[in-house]
Amino acid sequence: MLSSLGSAGGKSTKPSFVSYVTPEEIKSEKEHSRKEKHPDLLPGEVVFCSASTVLKYTQDDLSQRGVFGALLCTNFRVSFVSDEAPAEEMGQLFKNKLYGENDIPLSCVDNIYGGYEDKKKLLTGGLMKNKYPSKIIIHCKDLRVFQFSLTFSKEEDAKKIFQGIIHHCLEPKSLRCLFAFSYCENTSYPEMQRKKQTVMFDSVEDWTQDMKRTKGNCRLVSENRSFELSPKLPQFFIVPANVSDEDLTKYQGKGLPMWCWSHHSGCALFKTASLPLLPEDNVPQTHMEKMLTAVAHNHLYSVKTEDLSETLPTVQDIQLSYNKFKQFFLIDNTTEFWMSDMKWFSSLDNCGWLDIIRQCLQKAVEVVECLEKENTNVLIMEEGGSDLCCVVSSLVQLMLDPYYRTLLGFQSLVQKEWVVGGHAFLDRSNHLHLKDKVESQSPVFLLFLECVWQLQQQHGPAFQFSETYLTVLSDSVHVPVFTTFLFNNDSHRDSILKAESPHTQRGPLNCPTVWDWSVQFDCKAQDLFTNPLYAEKPKQDKSVRKSHRPKHLRQLSLPSSAFKTPPKKGFFKDEADSLKKILRVKRISRWMLSPSDSPQTSSSAREFYEAWQAKPLDYHGLLLPCLDGPSIRVWMQRYLRWIHDVQILGGGPVAVLSKVSEILGEVQELQRELDRHGCTLASNHKGARPRAKTAAEIASRSSVRLSSSFPFVTSRNWSFKPAIPTSLLQSLMVTGIAGNLADRADDGDDLQSMV
Repeated sequence: MLSSLGSAGGKSTKPSFVSYVTPEEIKSEKEHSRKEKHPDLLPGEVVFCSASTVLKYTQDDLSQRGVFGALLCTNFRVSFVSDEAPAEEMGQLFKNKLYGENDIPLSCVDNIYGGYEDKKKLLTGGLMKNKYPSKIIIHCKDLRVFQFSLTFSKEEDAKKIFQGIIHHCLEPKSLRCLFAFSYCENTSYPEMQRKKQTVMFDSVEDWTQDMKRTKGNCRLVSENRSFELSPKLPQFFIVPANVSDEDLTKYQGKGLPMWCWSHHSGCALFKTASLPLLPEDNVPQTHMEKMLTAVAHNHLYSVKTEDLSETLPTVQDIQLSYNKFKQFFLIDNTTEFWMSDMKWFSSLDNCGWLDIIRQCLQKAVEVVECLEKENTNVLIMEEGGSDLCCVVSSLVQLMLDPYYRTLLGFQSLVQKEWVVGGHAFLDRSNHLHLKDKVESQSPVFLLFLECVWQLQQQHGPAFQFSETYLTVLSDSVHVPVFTTFLFNNDSHRDSILKAESPHTQRGPLNCPTVWDWSVQFDCKAQDLFTNPLYAEKPKQDKSVRKSHRPKHLRQLSLPSSAFKTPPKKGFFKDEADSLKKILRVKRISRWMLSPSDSPQTSSSAREFYEAWQAKPLDYHGLLLPCLDGPSIRVWMQRYLRWIHDVQILGGGPVAVLSKVSEILGEVQELQRELDRHGCTLASNHKGARPRAKTAAEIASRSSVRLSSSFPFVTSRNWSFKPAIPTSLLQSLMVTGIAGNLADRADDGDDLQSMV
């Protein structure tokens, strides 16, 4: 019977199977299916080279296990397509529309190493044209690590894919070669709606509304609409009212105090690019003195300056510190991770990255004290005015203004202080791999996000956005699609985007900004950007507000500067002349003295924090960070999400949020039952329904086991094994180290200070 069904039967038996497909058609069909094995290409994406039978190693251990598939290099990414059928347990919960878990955007590649036998060598562009290693190790800027073996691929394909990856990831290129331009030329995006959207600060109305919201009293400048004043200045910006038109045209905008934010008492925060003050040249010094006078006239004729270039680390120091810090999270295999475990926390501390975060927060607290306690205008400055000035000014506004702690408010803050404020994202990220920009590369924006994360962890209910939102935002810097992070300033962005496309006749390119999250995630994934524990500000009844409006606790503070609030409206008119005479004598010594120059600064800031801490906590008022050693922690989700062995299965912050969301969902269900019975509750409780419902749905998913790295990694494919690999554990037992692990000093205290 069996012989009659196959072609291997006896001679007397004829085959019963007749093929109606020729061998040529079968061969072409196989080749066609092999050609189709590639990721879904984006508009404008082109495959440069590919290689099949590439082995992608797992991170589990040193056993060199992995998955076979095809490795491709396009003008957007390096992509690995597995030969195995994709698992569907995840249910598309948190999938990025632009790239998958096995895709590496070209701008996200940090370093590439070649594996030669047992050695690992750092590769650079322009080397090894005729040779290729047996293994490629790619370290990503989002801290993922990929290892690919080319041993089983055809020699010609292996050489092409290796040279293609090196060329497109490491070789210098022009800005037009970035994928964003090819993508935008083949995609159309509608303009962002103004209503209930991020404020872009690209119009007079946006700046006017922001100054009106903070009750500022400064001058809006629109003369730089076509960048006639200076290409380094924004199209629209705000300066003190006493700055003249002549002052705007001097020194290409350097020394010009740019308005950031106004305090409710009337004082304001300004920032500027400092002028080099040479002893033999009095002209810049005279101009700077004039600008300080203009700032002082803003409120009570008082101002304090802070030169951040002298009190905070340089951008080069920030880069060096972060380079050391990130190495502890770029793990080739888990055995290597556990080998560094015993000195891991102390090594992290020695990098200085956490200390730089503490210094930036400390400096922001000092500025907040000047504004909040002393009611004094503050002018912060540095050489370029667009790095540490952006960090400190943004942190000050986060601590003082609850609007910037909402999702749209935070995005508007980044847009105002960083994008429009002229932070050189292109140079600091070095997307183009230019050799003359290597020294300019520095993760200054990541440093700011780190500081925001510290504030968020200490005062969670005060922030509407979640930790996941900050992590995704840090990843998006290295996705070459959004105009937000591709340029150095407004003039640079305007000159490139308004140039006519070379391939089409459509005119100016319309590229998406990073704030259009629908480009990357669907609505369910975007729900994870919202903090379910956010304490919304309760809406007050108008009748109550009219009858009694108590003054906020923060408004009860009085100026501690030499000049108090005038007792009558005619104070300035009557006493202006005598006041100016007094200030002329002490002008330079007083104005050029920064808060950090005083020996009482640290004690004063400590007293300011303790006085604030003694008051009832108001999540919609002033927020100050605790800067003690254990309070500055490692951003666990961002740095440890790809290291499987350190994940907490069924635990971590996501477990807490999921449980709270379940309880909140039950409370809201009870509210709906009461509403159906004619009972009414406060309307502000209703506003939280969508967030809690979404979080509860996520928590109820049984197909995905939550871990501390959720939603970036799920536990569906994890192998459950001892925390320490068996081979390493045996070697520790033999050497007697395992018995002494509990006696090591690097334990609980270090753990609290780091995690």
